[in-house]
Formats: sequence, C-alpha cells, structure tokens
Amino acid sequence: MDEEIQGLIKRMSDPKEKEAFYFADKLGKNLDESGRDKVIELVKGDNWEVAYLACRALSLSAFNEESLDAIFEAINDKKNRAHQGAFVQVLEEFDLSQRFVDIFRVFLFGNFKAQTLAKMYLDEVEFDMTPRTLRKAEKHWNHYLHNPEDEGSLELKKLEIEPILTEIRELFSED
Repeated sequence: MDEEIQGLIKRMSDPKEKEAFYFADKLGKNLDESGRDKVIELVKGDNWEVAYLACRALSLSAFNEESLDAIFEAINDKKNRAHQGAFVQVLEEFDLSQRFVDIFRVFLFGNFKAQTLAKMYLDEVEFDMTPRTLRKAEKHWNHYLHNPEDEGSLELKKLEIEPILTEIRELFSED
C-alpha cells in the first residue's frame, strides 16, 4: 500500500479529524488494489464511524461492486444495529440491481431507518430478478413470519411484502 493511501486512511480514521469526510472521499477516488483490503477491513471493524467512512470511500472507488458483500455484512452485524441506517444510506452510491435479496432482508430485519431506506430502494431500483431471487426472498419472508421481532408490526409487514412477492411471482408465471 502506498504512503498516500496509508496517510488518507490514517486521516480518515482519526477521531479528532474535522475533515474526515473529505479524506474518505479522496481515499475513494485514489484507492488502488493494495489499499482495498485494508479499507474493507475497516468496514468490518468495531468503530462504526470509521466503518461508515470506509463505506463512503469504497462507494467512490473502482471496487464499488466487490465491496458490497462487506457492507451488507456490516449492515447485518448486530453491533451496528443502532447505526444501520447510516450504512444503508451509503448504499445509494452503489449499483444495487443485483442485490434485491440483500435489500429485502434489510427491509425485514433492519431498524426503523434502515427499513425505511430499504423500502425506498425496493420501490426505486430496477432489480435483475430470477426465480432463484424469488425463492431466496420467500425464504427470508418465511423466516420473518415465524420469528417476527414485533408481533404488532407483522400485519403491517404483510401489507407491504405480500404485494411485492405477488408481483415477482406473476413476473415468472408469465414466462
């Protein structure tokens, strides 16, 4: 990893740095393969603010697509539950067309802000769908039905989810 990238990571990660967003953006624009793994490690780290800035950097990098797995891992990590919304918000900078199931899962199991943002993505992103995508979404939906976090919200979720799944089923029944 070259010195410039190391310096940008250090500045971005410094809790006293007032321009951390600037350094995250600069890091993203300059990130090369040698620094990619280090930034992905930061996404998985214990400091959610540094992880968020690393996500921001990755969104501006050439490694946008390949970093999504780490970002969804951070979103679904229980230690980040209180900050899920921030991680989901940064997804607007990524191509999510292949990530229906990941977004669907966040919609089902995320905190309020994460669910709200995930619903927006479900409504606005044009996803590439396959029968396998439908099966995986139905699997998560069945898990949610049998393990709802809040019994009171189950009926509301049904009103939102059933039309989505029905529309996808109809898409494949026409084939």
